[in-house]
This record gives sequence, structure tokens and C-alpha cells, in this order.
Amino acid sequence: MDTEMILVTAPNEAGRKFVKLLMYKKMPFAVLTNSAGEERKLRRIGVEHVIRMNTAAAQKWFLPQASVGNVFIFENSLNLTCRYLQIVRSWTSKPLCVITEQSHPKGIYRGMGADKIVYSLNGEVGFLLNGCNIEAEASSL
Repeated sequence: MDTEMILVTAPNEAGRKFVKLLMYKKMPFAVLTNSAGEERKLRRIGVEHVIRMNTAAAQKWFLPQASVGNVFIFENSLNLTCRYLQIVRSWTSKPLCVITEQSHPKGIYRGMGADKIVYSLNGEVGFLLNGCNIEAEASSL
């Protein structure tokens, strides 16, 4: 696949809003999850590409078939966010952004490979799409 896919984790309402925005803009994306229940929620809202993996089994982490572009990780917990960073950092050289409502030290996420840490109390982070070169790529599809 020539097109880079945006990779998102959407364990909370803010992440699901972001996914709906990607769907509205018809941008190529996949959602990464470690939960069957979360996968069902995502499928119900119309997400086609869901990558479900066991985040505890490092030997089973695999690079998706598609080329991974920008990554947006919506924080649910410090531990899971760090695990996702550990998994996906090697999948792309594009920016990796963590979106959080918490005051966890940004140094932890930066040390694990995050390029940006965005604090959002209301979950409105659609502006992040403006800072990436993905708008032009999506329009050329």
C-alpha cells in the first residue's frame, strides 16, 4: 500500500471524536487497540481498520501491512500509553503525538519517543490535523 495511514488509539471519548473527524474528512487511518470491547465500539461507529493486539506480549507485536504515517495516542493510562509508544515508535518516522487530560510528566512520553504532548480538557483536538502534511495526501487519493 502506497498511502500512509494515520494510526490512532481511541480508548476514550476524545479519541472517538477524533476518529469520527478522520472519517468525516475521508482520511486513511487505522485504530490500534488491545481490547475486544473497544474494537466492538469502534466497529459500531464505522471504523473499518482496527488493529487489535496483545500489548503484554512483545514477541507478537507486528508492523501493520500498511505504511504508518502520523500517530495520535489518546491517553487512557500512563502504563498503556507508554506501552503503545514502545510498540509504534519503530513503525514510523513521522510525528507521534500523545493527547492527555492528565498531568503526567511529559518527559516520560518524550523519552519513549513522543514528538508532541498535547493537553486537552475538552477533547477537541481536530486542529492537530492542520499541523500535519496529511491533508494534501488525503486529497490526492
